[in-house]
Amino acid sequence: MTYAMGVVLFALGILLSLVLHEAGHMGTARMFGMKVTRFFVGFGPTLWSFRRRETEYGIKAIPAGAFVKIVGMTRQADDVDPADEPRAMWRYPVWKRTIVMSAGSMTHFALGALILWGLFAFVPLPDVAKLQSEPVQVGSTSPCVQTSWSVDPATKTERQCRPGADPASAAAQLGLRRGDVITAIDGRALRGWDTMTAAVRAAGGRQVEVSFLRDGQHRTAAVTLPLAERVRLDVVRDPNRSIEDITPADLEQVGVLGVTPIVPTSAAGPVVALGRAADQTGLMFTNTLHSLQRVPEKIPALWAAVTGGERDPETPISMLGASRIGGELSDRGEWPTFFLLLAALNFFIGVFNLLPLLPADGGHIAISWFEWARSLLYRRLGRPDPGRVDYVKLMPLTYVVILIFAGFTLLTLLADIINPITLPD
Repeated sequence: MTYAMGVVLFALGILLSLVLHEAGHMGTARMFGMKVTRFFVGFGPTLWSFRRRETEYGIKAIPAGAFVKIVGMTRQADDVDPADEPRAMWRYPVWKRTIVMSAGSMTHFALGALILWGLFAFVPLPDVAKLQSEPVQVGSTSPCVQTSWSVDPATKTERQCRPGADPASAAAQLGLRRGDVITAIDGRALRGWDTMTAAVRAAGGRQVEVSFLRDGQHRTAAVTLPLAERVRLDVVRDPNRSIEDITPADLEQVGVLGVTPIVPTSAAGPVVALGRAADQTGLMFTNTLHSLQRVPEKIPALWAAVTGGERDPETPISMLGASRIGGELSDRGEWPTFFLLLAALNFFIGVFNLLPLLPADGGHIAISWFEWARSLLYRRLGRPDPGRVDYVKLMPLTYVVILIFAGFTLLTLLADIINPITLPD
């Protein structure tokens, strides 16, 4: 039930963002005096509509987006009433047309930033700084410990221990469980993950007393911390080192407890959230641009997923795939990630719509500025204005772009149906 609710909510979130996209076009067009004749949610047959002043509003049968009709979006538009020509979009200065055509993407960016601000301001999120200042709360425990360090060639990660084959971890011997709060080792009060880690690593091979809090009761038990081969902390914290670069000189014998922490959470508040949302917005813009650049190289991986190969989790997804992931996130109660995904999708749609290709908004903007630059150049050269770009001549290229986009959309949709991306356990 929670999964289905998440799928529906995420799909409605996407639909709402697409409706607001078109509302951005409509609002700015009206602001400049352009005539807007239609605003509909969905496509196909009309289910319901009404007219208010000069605009018809309504709902159509296929809820796959929305559209707005602005009179004279191109000079070739053949449905402009002579009485409406003064308000035709093509008659307005290029900067006004640019604002109208980019308003849809700007709405996506504003919506994405608003989602991020709301998350940081009001939702308790993991706060790494608190992890270093508060007592460590156990998140999970390892049943065993691998005494020699190595890399799993299949996963390119540190090889995990094997219960029954490797010795039991100190955490397992103590009976530590999720929610326990480790307060001291050998009577020394500890606060912060790094402080506790340093104390554990230094006590390898000897017996220590571990104090912890469970259900409001203080407990203390003795355990011998096993010595195990681990990567030195200075190497772990070096951002320029990868796991494949580790050499025997980077390893040392240290004590191991066998726990991972629960990262404390906090809400930043409305003011501090402004800065955090701005930083995250910049990061999402960068990631979106990188993702768009990598789309062509991911097409073979998508085809492999459709034809029976393993699905690369970094391949593009359709709106259906995104909604399915939204459902999984809601089913797990991971609502912050749910809204982060929705924000990221808004940034992606906004950037994609600004690509200088017809029929995207960016294509119309590019043509408008090309016309302006060409007219300016001809005036400087003393030659007559060549006029507007003939959209009819651009239709073959437009159809090619539409065909490529439709094929890519179909490929991602098939991949999400046949071999969907699922979240790791």
